[in-house]
Amino acid sequence: MPELPEVETTRRGITPHLLGRCVTAVVVREPRLRWPVPVALVQELPGQRIAAVRRRGKYLFLEARTGTVILHLGMSGSLRLVSLSTAPGPHEHLDLVIAEETCLRLRDPRRFGVVLWTREPAEHHPLLAALGPEPWDAGFTGAYLYGRARGRRVAVKNFIMDSHTVAGVGNIYANEALYAAGIRPTRPARRISPSRYERLGEAIREVLERAIRDGGTTLRDFTDTSGRPGYFAQHLRVYGRAGGACGRCGTPVRQVRLGQRSAYFCPRCQR
Repeated sequence: MPELPEVETTRRGITPHLLGRCVTAVVVREPRLRWPVPVALVQELPGQRIAAVRRRGKYLFLEARTGTVILHLGMSGSLRLVSLSTAPGPHEHLDLVIAEETCLRLRDPRRFGVVLWTREPAEHHPLLAALGPEPWDAGFTGAYLYGRARGRRVAVKNFIMDSHTVAGVGNIYANEALYAAGIRPTRPARRISPSRYERLGEAIREVLERAIRDGGTTLRDFTDTSGRPGYFAQHLRVYGRAGGACGRCGTPVRQVRLGQRSAYFCPRCQR
């Protein structure tokens, strides 16, 4: 699934090509995504210029004069900038046609992605109104995490993956941040001290920043808007490395199931 670094990489890739450009048409080949593509998007967006391209958690916003396109890439979605003359391939469900004969094309094999249109501020949409702070917000501190964790029996990995706690921390980067902070992913959230939460908050930011610099992580489907893969996978310390040696102490990395996801950790370095 594209996580925050992949979405931010996509945002940076498409912004120079969309900002200030006029959308001349919206072409929908398959409206049945996670929710149907709104007819209002097709009717209202053409003729308007993109005034801003923003990200909130794993969501992208394309802001126009009378509304905002809300995009989520789901499990396997991607956005590519292509010539309008490029024939659409399988699973390429929607085009935003931009002046100068280019289009922003959505490919989504599993159709779990989201393309919505809202006339209200995007942050007020029900999908986004309850999101927690961004990892770089001033309010995202160790004290904030400690306060949110009080009384919570849930495992700390699931706690930081909860979008109500912090926006955009997915499975890959939760594993990597917990390793960097020396915290075992199975530890109950309520049993972590404020100082360790301070280290975890810093680790979340550092891991995400490094992944953004590397263009994200390629596991199955992710490529940037030019088709190039992300390279953070080369720097993964524990994710997907079950049985491999910990880079710090040489102990084999373990894998366990937490809910519906795998958690990876060093049993010696993380406690």
